[in-house]
Amino acid sequence: MSAVDVPFRLDRARNATVQVFEHLRAQIVGLALKPGTVLARPALCEYFQLSQSPIREALLRLEEERLVDIYPQHQTRVRAIDLAAARQAHFFRLSVELEMVWVLARAPRPELGKQLLDLAARQRGCLAAGDLEQFTRIDMDFHKCMYDASELPDLWAMMRSCSGNLDRLRRLHLPLNGKALSILQQHGRIARCVARGDAAGAQRAVRDHLSGTLQALDVLRERFPDMLLPADYAPA
Repeated sequence: MSAVDVPFRLDRARNATVQVFEHLRAQIVGLALKPGTVLARPALCEYFQLSQSPIREALLRLEEERLVDIYPQHQTRVRAIDLAAARQAHFFRLSVELEMVWVLARAPRPELGKQLLDLAARQRGCLAAGDLEQFTRIDMDFHKCMYDASELPDLWAMMRSCSGNLDRLRRLHLPLNGKALSILQQHGRIARCVARGDAAGAQRAVRDHLSGTLQALDVLRERFPDMLLPADYAPA
């Protein structure tokens, strides 16, 4: 494992495997650990101050999410962004959120609209400060707020567990061509439509919001060829 400028402190009250998985996943999705980075188990054991067992189990979970490739008796590497996995996550997320905002906006929801606009305002402050990491965290909070309002916590967990590659793709796209500003504008439209009970408008805003990154795949592949799996990639 290469050096990561994020300290780790084990919480003895929580499962160690879960904590290792969450820490490594955050570094991979945030692109601190780039495709091709070797995750050597002895180095990971030293970094986390843990035995092999929780490290091995955490790496297996990352492999299930298509974020690493494990070569038995050899090594584990961070996988390049898997576009097939990203497309499936996008389809799932779009399907869920189109129905979710329709249900939320069947009647005016001014309080929820205000919550969403407040989160968008916080994002705007992060963008002004150049803090894309916090911008991304609040982006997640914006969407989770709608899942919570819809009482869909299990769907939120399912969506997050399948979205690692899509999130990496979005993270690549975020600094380019006004993408962050367009996110702010789209979040504002979603919030206002939910607040005034405009279900059709909310769906249009969600579709625009969630489709931009996949529409920019050619640009992303040209600019970051080493970050994406080849178009003809087939798992062994």
